[in-house]
Amino acid sequence: MIEIGNYNKLTILRSTSVGLFLGDEDVDDLLLPNKYVPEDYEIGDEIEVFCYLDHEERPVATTLKPRIKRNDFGFLRAEEVNNIGAFMDWGLEKHLLVPFKQQRSRIEAGQWYVVYCFLDDKTFRLVGSTKLDGFLSNDELTVAEGDEVSLLVSRKADLGWDVIVNKKHKGLVYSSDVFKQIRVGDELKGYVKTVRPDNKLDISLAPLGDRNREESADKIYRILQESDGVLWLHDKSDPEQIKAQLQMSKKTFKKAIGTLYRERKIEIREDGIYKV
Repeated sequence: MIEIGNYNKLTILRSTSVGLFLGDEDVDDLLLPNKYVPEDYEIGDEIEVFCYLDHEERPVATTLKPRIKRNDFGFLRAEEVNNIGAFMDWGLEKHLLVPFKQQRSRIEAGQWYVVYCFLDDKTFRLVGSTKLDGFLSNDELTVAEGDEVSLLVSRKADLGWDVIVNKKHKGLVYSSDVFKQIRVGDELKGYVKTVRPDNKLDISLAPLGDRNREESADKIYRILQESDGVLWLHDKSDPEQIKAQLQMSKKTFKKAIGTLYRERKIEIREDGIYKV
């Protein structure tokens, strides 16, 4: 069964003047237009293609790689806004429609938005939505405290940054835990810091506990090696200076240099840290 809005492995059935016709056990007439036909192929070969609806709402195949697929999130640019909705560039010839009723706030042409792509159960067309909360749930969590997770930054919040966790859950990175510049649309690695009683997730961008200290110590030592063995920071340095140079908190910095000092890799002097 061919899945619209996703990648499908199909068999090359026949070649025609307009392109290759592909199929599986259920379908035998899906067109791969000439512009996407590979240079080398044989009838009977399997080929992976992305399937979607063309301008005439007919299923069609392409070898292009879209920036988003069905039941997934992506960061897309609005190319056009008209009386139907916003049309997003997702890397294919036909843009992805985000109807007005699926817009959290009015989309503006030329701006970038985090979008969810799904198959509308009334029109059977692929559409997008910026009302992301309706496609995320924390009712049954698939993560636990300490887990490493994938993140997509979805919006700036009052307390920090809302993030999509493993493409399933909602999470929050507090401003106090951000030690580098991040923006909406960034894809990051993170860690589940706290699972609250109501299943809300507090997320850290840095590893937790011993792992954080070890990785931070490795980072500082690597920077020392790249800086002729001297780093002009010490345990009395301003927290903002540490944040700007190392993208870590002063607390993490002090733990990390403590580790390096105990391992006899550094000397801590009044003017900075020196590699032994």
